Amino acid sequence: MVSDGLVATVVLLSVSLSLPCFLYGAYYIIETEPVTWDVLIHHLKFVTTGLVLTTVPMVFWMIPRLPDQLGGLSAVHAMLGLQAYALLAFGGTGIVRIFRAKREHDLYNEYDEDLLLDEIGDETFSHWRSRLRIGVFGYVIFWLLAYLVGVARYALRYVA
Repeated sequence: MVSDGLVATVVLLSVSLSLPCFLYGAYYIIETEPVTWDVLIHHLKFVTTGLVLTTVPMVFWMIPRLPDQLGGLSAVHAMLGLQAYALLAFGGTGIVRIFRAKREHDLYNEYDEDLLLDEIGDETFSHWRSRLRIGVFGYVIFWLLAYLVGVARYALRYVA
C-alpha cells in the first residue's frame, strides 16, 4: 500500500499546481478585450483545470480523512476550504445571469463596444456582476488561506 506521506506529497503538488492555473486564467480574462467565446473558453480551461487539481484531492483524500483528524489546524483548514467553495458557489450564481445576458445579445460572437454590460441585463445586472466579483475574490482569498494552513499541516506532519 502507498504510504500516507507519499499521498500527502502528491496532494500538495496537485493543489500547488492549481495556483498557476488560477492566476493565468484570471490574468487572461482580465487582460483580454473583448471577451469573446474563444477567450471565455480559453479562460475556463485553466480555471477548470485548477478546480480539478484542487477538488479531486479534496474529495477523494482530504474529506474522507477529516473525521479522524478534526481538531486544531485541520479544523481551520477545513473551515477555510469550505468558505472558499461557498464563495465560489456564491459567485457562480452571478456568472449564470451574466452569461445568459451576454449570450442573448450575442456579445460572445459579435462584441459591440457601444453596448454597456449594465444595459443588457435587467435592473439587477450590476448586482450579479458584484456577486461574481465577491465570489471570485472571496474564493481566492480563502483558497490561499486554506492552502497556507495545508502547507503548514503538511510540514508539521510529514517534514518535521
